[in-house]
Amino acid sequence: MQNVSFQHITTNSISLPLFIEKKVEVSVLRLDTMHPLISGNKWFKLRYYLDEAKHTNNKHILTFGGAYSNHILATAAACKLYGLTCTGIIRGEEPPLHSQTLKQAASLGMQLVFVSRDDYAAKRIPEHLFKKQNYIIPEGGYGETGARGATTILDYCDKSIYTHFFCATGTGTMTAGLINGSSAQQQVTGISVLKNNSDLGNAIKALIEDTGKNFALLHDYHFGGYAKYKPALIDFMNNWYSITGIPSDFVYTGKLFFAINDLAANNFFHAGSRILVIHSGGLQGNNSLPKGMLNF
Repeated sequence: MQNVSFQHITTNSISLPLFIEKKVEVSVLRLDTMHPLISGNKWFKLRYYLDEAKHTNNKHILTFGGAYSNHILATAAACKLYGLTCTGIIRGEEPPLHSQTLKQAASLGMQLVFVSRDDYAAKRIPEHLFKKQNYIIPEGGYGETGARGATTILDYCDKSIYTHFFCATGTGTMTAGLINGSSAQQQVTGISVLKNNSDLGNAIKALIEDTGKNFALLHDYHFGGYAKYKPALIDFMNNWYSITGIPSDFVYTGKLFFAINDLAANNFFHAGSRILVIHSGGLQGNNSLPKGMLNF
């Protein structure tokens, strides 16, 4: 298993005509380049959970996710790298054919256990998995430990020069970490990739160390909901890649970059704003799209 390569993290300036016209500076923190599977925010959210599991001599990791969960795949890869065994508790009855994400996770040694959606929502763990040596990581790495790891994302850029930080938001763990790592003068904005995610704000607030920090959530860029997309999103992702050379995925970062472009076009940012967009990886999610839909 390839090691995580922090030296591959770069900050790319995006000089699109729209951003120049609006007098805003946009850069992308390329966390997607650090590992093909444990890419982006996934490793940062997992890092302290895995350290704690090793320190407490817990040899087996339990975690939760859906059929297309980047967190499930990243956990499987990270456990292989750390020499740990793992089980993924998967939402819903087992389908006749597994998603590409689940196939990859299983190939890395993760045991897959499918549970009903009701049991999953209640986070009920099957009885046979109740063992002392099992260490539980919440869905998406959500929790103070995950947020503490996500705070270290900003160690890989000169965070002091930016007025805004933007990221795609699922559980809110990374967003909380960025808020904790930013100054009171900086704005953190999460682009929600889930539809009707009304509890997201409270989930983030529960992980914030200083409630006086500035943050916002935007809920208008989900394109129908989690892992949903429309032709306009795919067209944008292809065009974005053609112009910038930066690949995105349709679950998270495609929606994020679309939002940045749309917000700039609609004068959301003041002239002189310096925006850092966090590329949180997860490109393997595109494997579920029909071949040829994307140009990268």
